[in-house]
Amino acid sequence: MIAIAIGAVFGARLKRDPTLVTTPLIGTQAPSRELPYLERAGTLSLDTLRGSIVVVNFWASWCVACRKEHPDLMAAASAYRGAGVKFVGIVYQDRAAGATAFLDELGRGQDYLYLTDPGSRMAIDFGVFGVPETFFLDRNGRIAAKITGASNLQLVSGVLDDLIAGNPPEPATKAGPVQPAPGK
Repeated sequence: MIAIAIGAVFGARLKRDPTLVTTPLIGTQAPSRELPYLERAGTLSLDTLRGSIVVVNFWASWCVACRKEHPDLMAAASAYRGAGVKFVGIVYQDRAAGATAFLDELGRGQDYLYLTDPGSRMAIDFGVFGVPETFFLDRNGRIAAKITGASNLQLVSGVLDDLIAGNPPEPATKAGPVQPAPGK
């Protein structure tokens, strides 16, 4: 009897997607800090990108899933370049040399903004659990959606198409985990 109960508990947990997490940030204003660029002088604040839809991806050179998703993020950045969408990659708990070597090997997205996060303060503000995590900001700078784990072109495109059309992104059931707004 005990074995059946234990099996039922573990079986129920296997059906749940472990990449979905609850966050109260969906629908709130995105955190704002001045972050240094990875490969050039100066800083950028997400506030300066208001009016655009912004994809914020936290990544690291040591992250295997980040390697997997990187070509799809670059493809999405290229595909949505003329649609008022900006892509921002924020290096998470990594050395600049490692992050630059990653980009040297796998490529840089055209008009993709690469930033560092000294002390991981922005990651803390966003509630990042680990990398990769991708946030989508609407034109008003509010967090509209979140992908935990590796994203792919189909999933990113689906969220962006919804945002461009002015619709709230709905969680995908087959393409991957998009975090819904609280209460959805």
